[in-house]
Amino acid sequence: MIEAHELTKRYGDTTAVDGVTFTVSPGSVTGFLGPNGAGKSTTMRMIVGLDHPTSGSVTVDGRPYAQHRSPLGEVGALLDGRAVHPGRSAYQHLRALAATHGIPRRRVEEVIELTGLQSVSRRRVGGFSLGMGQRLGIAAAVLGDPRTLILDEPVNGLDPEGVKWVRTMVRHLAREGRTVFISSHLMSEMAQTADELLVIGRGRIIAAGPVEEIVRSTQDDRVRVLSPRAGELVDLLTAGRAEVVPVGPGALEVCGMTSAEIGEAAAASGVPLHELTPLGGSLEDAYLSLTHSEVEYRSEQSLQESRS
Repeated sequence: MIEAHELTKRYGDTTAVDGVTFTVSPGSVTGFLGPNGAGKSTTMRMIVGLDHPTSGSVTVDGRPYAQHRSPLGEVGALLDGRAVHPGRSAYQHLRALAATHGIPRRRVEEVIELTGLQSVSRRRVGGFSLGMGQRLGIAAAVLGDPRTLILDEPVNGLDPEGVKWVRTMVRHLAREGRTVFISSHLMSEMAQTADELLVIGRGRIIAAGPVEEIVRSTQDDRVRVLSPRAGELVDLLTAGRAEVVPVGPGALEVCGMTSAEIGEAAAASGVPLHELTPLGGSLEDAYLSLTHSEVEYRSEQSLQESRS
């Protein structure tokens, strides 16, 4: 279990993490979401002692990371898959880490096989692709068979097979009762992987809870309707006090009625429907709704859209 209490990190006049309090529990995959610069990586670095909090505290299974006698057996972390001496081979890197904790050679060979590095394990890491570097970082994270796993953007650079492998692995580890804390910018992947979510913006937690609950809390009540008799449908629905906006030939966006109510009203009046789709409802929609005012780095196009 990871527990943070009023965790704060300042760099001069900049507050990267601002008094966050959260718990990451064992037995489920907790996703960590937020825009660039929101404080995700800084928070993860404080958990494993790479950054010292300005104030507040964070513990893993009741202790600060540095107080665990065998850290690799307690916490496995991937924060930067390229943080390896480029002249070492993958095998040498993992053997050196294993030696610090008395981990046997056979475990090194196991994680090399687990992460699909067999064919490149004797090559120098400096020649690795981004995806292979990520696999090596994950191999190092699971080397000590830890009870807690912290992965910052683990699928970055992986091909579809690799992405699916990470998803399957972390869900399996969570089912074993381990604590899994994982960040990603791929909303579709996080929707398939995470059970719980923490959403951070400008250093503060802005949402926390089960994925379905967070999606439901931000879902709007708009419904897209397509009908060859859209004009009749407009009159019918506005009479029922719905707000209707034409958005294209035969296409409407309806607010104030559920898709079931729209369908029943159309059926009762004999108006055919070719499409009846509730809008929103995805994790990506929920994330964008939660963080639209928390984005620090925004493209000019996004700025123009936000002003319109």
